[in-house]
Amino acid sequence: MLTIKRVPTVVSNYQEDASENTQYQTETLIGCGRHCLGKCCFPASKLPLYAFNNDEVEQLEPAEKIALISSIEEPSVSFLSHLLLGQWEDRMSRGLFQYDVTTCETKVIPGTYSFIAQLNEGRHLKKRPTEFRVDQVLQPFDENKFNFTKVGQEEVLFRFEPSNSSTSHFYPSVPVNVDSTSPSVVAINVSPIEYGHVLLIPCVLDCLPQRIDPGSCLLALHLAKEAADPFFRVGYNSLGAFATINHLHFQAYYLSVPFPVEKAPTQRIITGKGLRDGAVVVSQLLNYPVRGLVFEGGNTMRDLCDAIANSCICLQNRNIPFNVLISDCGKRIFLFPQCYAEQQALGEVSQELLDTQVNPAVWEISGHMVLKRRKDYDDASEDYAWRLLSKVSLPEDRFQELKIYISEAVCLQEVGSSEYSSLNLEKDLRNSLASQVVSHLPNDCLVLP
Repeated sequence: MLTIKRVPTVVSNYQEDASENTQYQTETLIGCGRHCLGKCCFPASKLPLYAFNNDEVEQLEPAEKIALISSIEEPSVSFLSHLLLGQWEDRMSRGLFQYDVTTCETKVIPGTYSFIAQLNEGRHLKKRPTEFRVDQVLQPFDENKFNFTKVGQEEVLFRFEPSNSSTSHFYPSVPVNVDSTSPSVVAINVSPIEYGHVLLIPCVLDCLPQRIDPGSCLLALHLAKEAADPFFRVGYNSLGAFATINHLHFQAYYLSVPFPVEKAPTQRIITGKGLRDGAVVVSQLLNYPVRGLVFEGGNTMRDLCDAIANSCICLQNRNIPFNVLISDCGKRIFLFPQCYAEQQALGEVSQELLDTQVNPAVWEISGHMVLKRRKDYDDASEDYAWRLLSKVSLPEDRFQELKIYISEAVCLQEVGSSEYSSLNLEKDLRNSLASQVVSHLPNDCLVLP
């Protein structure tokens, strides 16, 4: 069994011993008295509910209009972003975060890829040591370890669940009904990486382990789509790929520049049989330090969801750690199989890289380097980013074998050599992002290249 000493970042104020967190407990005693998300307290609660468009045949276009059961006038920003950021800032004003992320220094590293570096010294100041398996992607849920049912409801922004119609709605206060389905919630990450950093926790009361399935994947795509903002990305880390909690969750935040991986050229390798219009297309990244796949297309969101979910399930069943980045309002998904924890456990990562204490999860792999020491931030270079991420990447032979497994899992076919097309999306992406209005993001959180 391969193990490494893990020191996970605190993502909830209840992640540490509950006796040390009495300042976060509510005065009204309900259930266990902690007003948590567990079955003892949650069923008696009322929370805001964002009910998203649940049209199974909807096209892959960002949400533009929403029916609101609310007195709030809709601004140019999507209502979901307006709601999320407003609630997130409210929790900041109430002192629920471990530190003020808006004071963290950020810069674009000079070079071809424009990697983004952030100095986030506060993110590793409060940690608790634990042992983590790094050689097993699928592990059973353990109720004795920290999980999101222990989170206080003050950390929850709203429930996020499908609507009964083809229109999205917002309800300011709705009783939790656990008799039908377990609620899915959006909560703050109390150790944020960026502005608006949240957790999406599907079916929180079902206590699902950290493994992707079609339902949770579709929920994450809906969150990206409803946000309707290209600067809002959703990420996922599997066990073995630096997920720190074995309770199903995604992460998401706003960053006002393109991620380097979003600008990387790609080459189409797999597509729907017969090259029919609207088929899901899978490409591979070119000239990027981490080998990865990019999923696009499909006639509906369900088409794209099934392709990426089945690919993730294939990796899970083959015990291959991976990370997922959901980009472009849910229309472009990056899949990164990785082996950094394996390399680390085998002693094949240099001491120089280990000393930085950077665990390359989805955000680092995508090009947002979260650094914990002033020295590393001041000395950050493209060479450092490349050396770190190169240790993440699967070797070429394992990656080629993996592509075959995935093409079989999602019932697609490889594109013949005569049909290869190199697709550099950097120009289109830059034009798309440059045209967006980002007035909902505070100026001191913007990164200007």
